[in-house]
Amino acid sequence: MGIGKKLVMLILVVLLVERSSAVTLCKMDDNGLAACKPAVTQPNPVDPTPECCKALSGADLPCLCSYKNSMVLPALGIDPNLAMGLPAKCNITPPANC
Repeated sequence: MGIGKKLVMLILVVLLVERSSAVTLCKMDDNGLAACKPAVTQPNPVDPTPECCKALSGADLPCLCSYKNSMVLPALGIDPNLAMGLPAKCNITPPANC
């Protein structure tokens, strides 16, 4: 198994272990992540909900952008292109170079 796959597996295990407590990713908690997932999941993504946009408005967008070329998003069932387009759909200005 390559180093990239091992890293993804490690991250997934950590996320599963921490699931019993509040998980946050770039200042988005479980509820915010869950609210946004339908908008960033293929094959039938939906428009982001107000709850998703509220959670995204409080998120660390540069941190989220750091995942755009990562294998973590696809491993979690998230389409990176849809995820990177989410701020614009929520009328939030994305960081430069994102």
